Amino acid sequence: MEVLVILVPLALALGFAGLLGFLWSLKSGQYDDLDGAAWRAIADDEPVNGQGGSK
Repeated sequence: MEVLVILVPLALALGFAGLLGFLWSLKSGQYDDLDGAAWRAIADDEPVNGQGGSK
């Protein structure tokens, strides 16, 4: 039971740190363009030559 004296404040502190990180990411615009990153990942920007794509 003595370990709860350490674990409960530690869990609360980690939860608060996660909340602060999430709020910071919202404020800095990390979630502004969710579709753009998905389309950039599958976009075929570089032309592929006849040798399997290696240059």
